[in-house]
Amino acid sequence: MRRTRLTHAGVAALLMIGSWTAAGTLPAAAQNAPDSPTARAADSAPASAGLLEAMQRDFGLTRAEAEDRLAAERKATDLAPEARRTAGSAYGGAWFDAGSEKLTVAVTSDADASTVRSLRASGAAVRTVEHSARQLDAAKSRIDRLDAPSGVSSWAVDPAANTVVVNVVAGTRADNDVRSFVDEAREAGPVTVRTVRAPAETFAAGTVGGDPYYTGNVRCSIGFSVHGGFVTAGHCGGVGGQVRGWDGSYIGNFQGSSFPGDDYAWVNVGSGWWTVPVVLGWGTVSDQLVRGSAEAPVGASICRSGSTTHWHCGRVLAKNETVNYSQGAVHQMTKTSVCAEPGDSGGSFISGDQAQGVTSGGWGNCSGGGETWFQPVNEILNRYGLTLHTA
Repeated sequence: MRRTRLTHAGVAALLMIGSWTAAGTLPAAAQNAPDSPTARAADSAPASAGLLEAMQRDFGLTRAEAEDRLAAERKATDLAPEARRTAGSAYGGAWFDAGSEKLTVAVTSDADASTVRSLRASGAAVRTVEHSARQLDAAKSRIDRLDAPSGVSSWAVDPAANTVVVNVVAGTRADNDVRSFVDEAREAGPVTVRTVRAPAETFAAGTVGGDPYYTGNVRCSIGFSVHGGFVTAGHCGGVGGQVRGWDGSYIGNFQGSSFPGDDYAWVNVGSGWWTVPVVLGWGTVSDQLVRGSAEAPVGASICRSGSTTHWHCGRVLAKNETVNYSQGAVHQMTKTSVCAEPGDSGGSFISGDQAQGVTSGGWGNCSGGGETWFQPVNEILNRYGLTLHTA
């Protein structure tokens, strides 16, 4: 049965093993390829027609504007690590500004004139801020040690606002536990409180039709192919759990899984299944080759693919965010403006042809909008010593 479907569907069906995403979901690894993520980004092939079509649809861009945006984002991705080294202890964070199509680098007043000149000469915009990234990260780490009530959705450093943003669910701000948490958070450092419409939830689902993988009575989505298996979300299954493919046949077992605290896992692949470096387009966009895992900056466009809602795009909103699920907090997550729904868990987040991470959870849906978090793929690869399967 599986072989018949592959014959009719071609390469697209094969990709289910390595990724359920079309051209914009789930992260990959930096350690997995012989060259650096920066080098891979610089050598990226032209964007697929499907990716450009999705950006035109979701961002309201023309094809030329989408091509220009991707080129600018690749440049910002390449520039970000060097900009951080140049700024040194004065570094206050960085983000991609879609309006100027430049990487903006924040520096404190300690930055000398030569540092600012070097940053500008590299093509970055420079903004002076009060707090360094080290100070903000330290404040966020102190907040991580607090016990968050259910009315607190998440918290992360916002480099553009130069503060730690604590996201509180609408209607809970007057709750005594929420107020106590916010008061303690403010003692940790500069904090801004924002309101979100709903609490964060994971995106697993009961068994239904579609192109998923199954474990027990849960349906999730494959993230990215690695040599020997694929990566996905940890809340989808525990170590040893058996995994079945879209046709019900045995694929492999969870070899590693962590949730909460983290939300990542990997599954070995065998029994006639194999891996390929592709994210599925689901017939909506062209299938996307995965060429590396260079990390896109805050503000960059990003797309997600999953077995329920297939293909959607948005922007990177925050990094290293702590998400407070009902099962417990998960750390070092990346927040996006991309929507998702139950069954999309584990699916791919991708920026251009660079893997970014696996879908964890969020709030909202793809009818009314929402936000979704992913666990960065490079962290997963490093944790389990895996190698991303790249084209």
